[in-house]
Amino acid sequence: MYVDVRSDWLSYVDEIPRALVAANAVASLETLEQSPRHSHQKAQLLFTVRGVINCEVEDAVWIVPPQCAVWIPGGLPHTVFGSGEVECISLFIEPPEAPNLPNECCTITVSNFFRHLLMRANELPERYDVDGPDGRIVSVIFDELAAAPVEDLRLPIPSDSRLKKLADLLIAASADHATVAEWASRIAVSERSLNRMLAEQVGMSFGRWRRQLHVVLALRHLSTGQTVQAVAMDLGYESASSFVTMFRKMVGKPPSRYLLERLRPAPHDHGER
Repeated sequence: MYVDVRSDWLSYVDEIPRALVAANAVASLETLEQSPRHSHQKAQLLFTVRGVINCEVEDAVWIVPPQCAVWIPGGLPHTVFGSGEVECISLFIEPPEAPNLPNECCTITVSNFFRHLLMRANELPERYDVDGPDGRIVSVIFDELAAAPVEDLRLPIPSDSRLKKLADLLIAASADHATVAEWASRIAVSERSLNRMLAEQVGMSFGRWRRQLHVVLALRHLSTGQTVQAVAMDLGYESASSFVTMFRKMVGKPPSRYLLERLRPAPHDHGER
């Protein structure tokens, strides 16, 4: 089922008097090139079953690989699009006051236990009994959500028009080996000004920002079935090993292992933090 983002659907979801509302089906974003920017009163938890989801807000793009989820706070304008064939579960949540849930958009790791809870939540009746077993399941979901580890899969998007142009240029020519000074000249600023603006607006050096972009692009390409070798070449690395070294330093694991662990979640990973 396609996750409808029309205003009437979102208004309906917001009006349901429950702390959690499921889309009631596994949603396919395969045909969703990019949803219109929208927001809703309830927060949203978008869990990736298969493929990679991209969630774009005003100042960042969040990448959501398999067995991860993106948390979108209520009222935050965003757009969602998939890379390749994507299946996801969408839950709309009006958090109770007690749980310490994230207050900003973020990508979280979903344990096997949490994944089963999300699957179960997707089967809940629209107006479930809050005092019955279904209500207790929802409470456990909030506990797991509050404890879920956050992954650094965010690409900051600067507000400055020149830096936005630079981001577009880097995406269009991701294999370009130009120096920082050369990239700066392409947006008509000095190298010093470029580094200062990036530090102020995204909190990263040019080199780290570009590596973060490469991680984002790599996950998109790898999720469609491209090989590590092909992705390394597309991103301008001299060899697959040099790309793997960069990816491991940024993410903590080599790309093949990173994706394999999400395509084949461990059978007893409850409690991992």
